[in-house]
Amino acid sequence: MTHTASIFLFLPGGQELIIIMVIILLLFGGKKIPELMRGLGKGIREFNNAKSNIESELKDGIREAERTEVDKKVEH
Repeated sequence: MTHTASIFLFLPGGQELIIIMVIILLLFGGKKIPELMRGLGKGIREFNNAKSNIESELKDGIREAERTEVDKKVEH
């Protein structure tokens, strides 16, 4: 069995998702769910922004390292 196939064994199916949603509805109530989803969306947005910032910093660092390497070769 491949690694990817083993991951899908642990994902919840349709019935499990419905049960999870009913439990969330019972625990938080209908009025709290939109607030909960907004918070989740904000957290995901912040995570994606941080990921983008890290990626751009890494790319900038690689470009800078390549520039200094080319400059060193030109000097010699």
